[in-house]
Amino acid sequence: MKTKTINPKAELLLGAGLDVLHFESEEWLSNIAFYKYETTFFADLLEKNKPKDDAQKSFGKILKDLDKVHSELFDYLAHDIMEHEKVLSYLEMGERGLSDSGYREKHRQLKARLESFTSNFRQFKLMVFDYIKSL
Repeated sequence: MKTKTINPKAELLLGAGLDVLHFESEEWLSNIAFYKYETTFFADLLEKNKPKDDAQKSFGKILKDLDKVHSELFDYLAHDIMEHEKVLSYLEMGERGLSDSGYREKHRQLKARLESFTSNFRQFKLMVFDYIKSL
């Protein structure tokens, strides 16, 4: 039997007030800004530690390409979060056609995307660390 792990923090937050969800969105944007800073650091680190053999050069190129992909994903995630924040402002102004439950569902989806991305980004960072240690 397959069981689903429920994150109690996520369940509580989705039932929280809109101001709490806004704060969480702001926190996401702050994290993304830091991740972008980290990718710049990794790019510099990889540039300064040029590989010695062809296999390492190939792997280094793969890491640099992944770094570029992550940077673009940061921009997409940040854009989606900012659009989500705009919906919140319209919702708070009582704009017709918007629902609290729709906003919360979108928030849940963004949260899941960010959690998945954060997990993948951690794996990427471990690869970079291991690669630099192997040089």
